[in-house]
Amino acid sequence: MKDSRQLAFIALYAVHKGAYADVALDRALSNTELNTSDRRLVTELVYGSTRRMRSLDALIDQLATKKAEKQPPNLRAILHLGFYQLRYLNHIPPSAAVNSTVELAKKNGFPGLTGFVNGLLRQYIRLSVAGNDPLKLPEDPVERLGILHSFPNWIVEVWLKEFGFEATEQLCIWFNQTPALDLRINPLLASTEQVETALQSTGITVNRVPHLPQALRLSGSTGAVQNLPGFSAGWWTVQDSSAQLVSHLLAPQPNEVVIDACAAPGGKTTHIAELMQDRGTIWACDRTASRLKKLKANCDRLQLHSIQICVGDSRNFTQFIDTADRVLLDVPCSGLGTLHRHADARWRQTPATIQELTALQSELLAQAAKYVKVGGILVYATCTLHPQENEGIIRPFLANNPHWQIEAPPADSPYVSFATKEGWIKVLPYTQQMDGFFMVRLKKTAN
Repeated sequence: MKDSRQLAFIALYAVHKGAYADVALDRALSNTELNTSDRRLVTELVYGSTRRMRSLDALIDQLATKKAEKQPPNLRAILHLGFYQLRYLNHIPPSAAVNSTVELAKKNGFPGLTGFVNGLLRQYIRLSVAGNDPLKLPEDPVERLGILHSFPNWIVEVWLKEFGFEATEQLCIWFNQTPALDLRINPLLASTEQVETALQSTGITVNRVPHLPQALRLSGSTGAVQNLPGFSAGWWTVQDSSAQLVSHLLAPQPNEVVIDACAAPGGKTTHIAELMQDRGTIWACDRTASRLKKLKANCDRLQLHSIQICVGDSRNFTQFIDTADRVLLDVPCSGLGTLHRHADARWRQTPATIQELTALQSELLAQAAKYVKVGGILVYATCTLHPQENEGIIRPFLANNPHWQIEAPPADSPYVSFATKEGWIKVLPYTQQMDGFFMVRLKKTAN
């Protein structure tokens, strides 16, 4: 049986070679007999080292004679694990971090470099003990935030322009934290109190989330979610609070026709069905059949029957024109509001991918708008904090479509606290303690 750090190395090296972090981690942990705390350590090491890649590279650049990008790729991954433990994991003694990293070098093809690894990590410890931060930061605010908090410069620049320095730093700090686990209660099968009691009986700390009647937030270690009380009975599903907010803003009613134009993997689709008391018709559309399988499995588990699955590209569904009371358009986006959940996303997105996404988002909105009846509602939503994908899509749409208007949340709505003066909703994670989201409710006044 491999030890936890060896498994972390295998997964992290795969990430460095291009694998998705969650896939690499699942592969490394499958068929192992690690206990819960060791599995947790592997997860922390892989996700943490992936998030902090830029900071860890900067440490290698500053302390070693050879830059990080010139190091052998598997040695770079080993050094990342060592520096990550020393800098970010206070519960691991420095000696254990050093010794385990030296062992990794010995085990994975670098027996002749154990002295180098040992010396580099001990140099970090010496500087820290002397009261000097070994990570030297430049004066330039973009570079400074990017290196300190481990983000690419272009993301820092977008946020500085949009939110200013203090808010950008708060965002960076928040997205480096381990994400919370939020549940959405299925009120058709269980009450919030029932689920709360069942979870608390297993020793899990449970908290309500303000303004969201179906949301519960779990604290601490929960283990595998499918083993928690009520999962197999369909009492609840995992869904972040911000994502729950989207379906409440759509406010679907029983017996309506609703189209979820980009439905997979289906968290919002099933929420819409619950809010409609599973009465009416919901068309769940997505072009990826394999991702819709997860939606079908969740419908079965949550015992929902009003959802019809429709495989295909939502830009091509002429059969839906003028048929829907409400349309949810939760578009594919850069995910810059959920970077804490996707450790490698900050390194995968680029300004070029943003341009591709905004073109797709505009096309999806133009077509989805045709599906709405006069007097009907469309909610446009993203889980990103990039203005080009949010306001940059909605403003030109409204300018070109005078028969559409923003319908702001009513003054007595619990969601009014999230709304901006323009009427759309922006969720900033560090103020509202949930994923970063943008959403706007649009009403069709004429054809």
